[in-house]
Amino acid sequence: MKENFYILKNGWLVRKHNTIYFICKKAKDENLGFMKEVDEERQEIELEKIEESPEYDKRIIPVERILSIYILGRVSLTSGVLSFLSKHEIPVHFFGYYGQYEGSYYPREKYLSGYLHIRQAEHYLDKEKRMELARQFVAGSAQNILRNLENYLNEGVDLYLEIESIRKLIPQIKEEKEMGKLMATEGFIRNLYYSTFDKIMGGRFVFDSRSRRPPQNPLNAMISFGNSLLYSTIITQIYHTQLDPTISYLHEPTERRFSLALDISEIFKPFLVDRVIFKLVNKRMIGEEHFRYELNSCLLNDSGKRLFIKEWNDRLNTTIKHRELRRKVSYQRLIYLECLKLIKHLTGVKKYRPFVIWW
Repeated sequence: MKENFYILKNGWLVRKHNTIYFICKKAKDENLGFMKEVDEERQEIELEKIEESPEYDKRIIPVERILSIYILGRVSLTSGVLSFLSKHEIPVHFFGYYGQYEGSYYPREKYLSGYLHIRQAEHYLDKEKRMELARQFVAGSAQNILRNLENYLNEGVDLYLEIESIRKLIPQIKEEKEMGKLMATEGFIRNLYYSTFDKIMGGRFVFDSRSRRPPQNPLNAMISFGNSLLYSTIITQIYHTQLDPTISYLHEPTERRFSLALDISEIFKPFLVDRVIFKLVNKRMIGEEHFRYELNSCLLNDSGKRLFIKEWNDRLNTTIKHRELRRKVSYQRLIYLECLKLIKHLTGVKKYRPFVIWW
């Protein structure tokens, strides 16, 4: 099974023949859990010299076993590297200083379908067809949110009022005829959900309210970072289908973003991103020492990112027995299957129904 490859250190991606290496300077203090800043000056890296230099670490990237690459450090790479990654159909996702998603290197699309592209556009241009899909994305999100809350209600957390409020709103989702009202309902449900975070996590971190760009506190920092990882994970899965990632239904398609990934992410946020956060906090795996504060922002530091990514990747690789396929599939594979369900809807094979967790 192919896996994701995460780069948190600063360094270089270099190609030599049919092999790609990640090269970085060693930390002066070997006890540090992260690499110190690499030199800023531009310089050509001669691989032969580095092989003999004790100042550098060199690691082979096994491209034949990699699904996608996530770059969270300052990494230089050449066109030769990108060409080789493209040949192996490996997307590269870039993250900025605050841990936010910045962009992707999207290899040339292999699975092209003019017919599906036209069907996607038709479903966007037809108001009723677009609203039908948009309602499904919001309903799937609400049902997965409910499942999270019901789990903690069963564990003794007083969430009865919030759960009942969300339950009453779900039938309203199915009746909405205007996108603005649907988005307002979605926002109200999510605000109700966020209001429960302090209860779920026992006040270990104060949530207060949702803040972005930059996040203001540890919980917001984890939500933003997790959402960025999810967004790029969904982009990778869409790449391996015939879907056009720029045509969406709940979120308005705009320039410079893969808005279909935003639609699909609504379904998976509650049981991928949020459950990782709940585990890290409630099991006391993460603490104030994993964050840094700068001006009006709070960010995961290097050790915090490493911890979050480990739990995130473990969760993506977790498997369940699929009720319809009757075989084990990973959580990451569920995203790909969701894309296939959407294709069946667009091509008139089967109506789309969002994935809803039962555990």
